Amino acid sequence: MNQKPRLGILALMLEGYEPLFPGITQAQTEYVRSVAASLAGEADCVFDRVALNRQDIEEITRRYNRDDLDGILILLCSYSQGQYLVRAMQENRLPLALALVQPDETVGEDFEEWELTVNQGIHGSQDNANCLMRAGIPCVFFAGSRMNGELNRFAADFGAAARAARFLRRMRIGVIGKLPGMGDVISDDMAVYNHLGAEFVYDSIGTVQSRCAAVTEQEIADRIAFERSVFEIDPSMRPGQHEEAVRMYLGIRQYLKDMGYDGYTLHFEECGADGRFTQLPLLAASSLMADGYGYAAEGDASTAMTVALMHCLCGEANFSEMYMMDLKREAILLCHAGEGNWKTCRTDRRPFLMNRVMAEGGLDNPPTPIFAPRPGRAQLMSLVHVSGSRFRLVCAAGEILDECGLKKIDMPYMFFRPDSGVRGCVRSWLEQGGTHHETVVLGDYTERIRMLCRLLNIEFCPV
Repeated sequence: MNQKPRLGILALMLEGYEPLFPGITQAQTEYVRSVAASLAGEADCVFDRVALNRQDIEEITRRYNRDDLDGILILLCSYSQGQYLVRAMQENRLPLALALVQPDETVGEDFEEWELTVNQGIHGSQDNANCLMRAGIPCVFFAGSRMNGELNRFAADFGAAARAARFLRRMRIGVIGKLPGMGDVISDDMAVYNHLGAEFVYDSIGTVQSRCAAVTEQEIADRIAFERSVFEIDPSMRPGQHEEAVRMYLGIRQYLKDMGYDGYTLHFEECGADGRFTQLPLLAASSLMADGYGYAAEGDASTAMTVALMHCLCGEANFSEMYMMDLKREAILLCHAGEGNWKTCRTDRRPFLMNRVMAEGGLDNPPTPIFAPRPGRAQLMSLVHVSGSRFRLVCAAGEILDECGLKKIDMPYMFFRPDSGVRGCVRSWLEQGGTHHETVVLGDYTERIRMLCRLLNIEFCPV
């Protein structure tokens, strides 16, 4: 996922211009090559010729699909009929973007009809965008400069969104148990599979336990040596506690690898009811998120899917939930039972692996990573299944506060200050059906997230 995306450039031009302006096709071909070269830092662009008619468009699109590229970037080199794009895009399975840029970015006093013709992609873009909209084909759009970094940022965001959209089409999430009566985590699995792509696969706790039992003592020792370099270890940790937590991490990791899963959700009551587990897998969930897997608690497959998706889109993601409004701080306190992606820990201290007293399930103390994430820009989001094929991403942009002084919160936690204010954000969250489990992304990725929603036909709902 760290490699640059591969984008095919579909450059459109009206073939009737060549007799009027000899050499214009070659000139615009060189222009497109210069655009592709300028995007080399963001994507590996594939381009060899301009598409002059419907046949060209369909042939080039088929080739890009055969080559399994990550997406297609449409450029208008002049006017080009929008109707001629539709059939190719109806058969296309790659994410699609259209970028309106021009060879010249201001009108010169000595411009002649040639200059007007090579810069008139704007109405070709309008024709093509209108036809895509009426055909129900999702596409993201850009209009601006190719010279000041705007197009480069768009290409980077589109490449990441295109990869994430394709990743979702082959994603698999393991589901073990569900908290009875928790309604907002329920979705129509077939609707998710049909409209988004991810598959939810239901397993028994035995599929996990068998992998945990097969972990060797040497594997445990090697992992503990690594974790001692990552965590500040609670000196009160009793013999065997840390080892058992690591055994569960390694066992669940093997389960995910064996089953080809990109994430999982495990309802903790399954562990107590099974009788073979001695503690809850809080460290396992935290470390697997740090490894890049999706995760959510209590059978919430939709949030586990969203965490996995945001790992792909933004580089790292976290799972949490809103615990309370803090009206004095104008922030929301987020934490959960004890799971958190410790790779998001603030850089001025190490996460603390605590011998945590926790009576849930009647099991022993679970070693629990305690930390606060890096302060700065962040997005808080929830994927809502509205009904049928309607999905909505409720998304709040804001700041993680530089606060880590809570003395008795034995869980990873953070204070999130939404840009819209606590009252407005939470009220809108309720109005839009946002769920009580959330995905957290550190950084400013709102545009990338919005772009992914458009490609997936998900309603993007900023609050």
